[in-house]
Amino acid sequence: QVQLVESGGGLVQAGGSLRLSCVASGRIFRLSTMGWYRQAPGKQRELVATITAGGSRNYADSVKDRFTISRDNAKNTVYLQMNSLKPEDTAVYYCNLQVTGTWGQGTQVTVSS
Repeated sequence: QVQLVESGGGLVQAGGSLRLSCVASGRIFRLSTMGWYRQAPGKQRELVATITAGGSRNYADSVKDRFTISRDNAKNTVYLQMNSLKPEDTAVYYCNLQVTGTWGQGTQVTVSS
């Protein structure tokens, strides 16, 4: 059974940066599209970014030019580099392995103004 473990969240001031990591167990990682999603209090979970097995990227309009998704198949890890953070980026960030629908436990990102 695939498991995903996120890390890298924390408290940062507006304008700052964080890098999230998500480590997956199992060989299926390199075959699957990976995604980062987020859920703010009282809101639905929303897509942040995805990266296919071949490396094609897709971003939500709200994070384009600020966030970068990447993957290292040798380490079974997907990253989310977040720059120029805004208070509205505050949320729990979740990693998703698309082919199995597996979710991580989430990591909290809080951006203070």
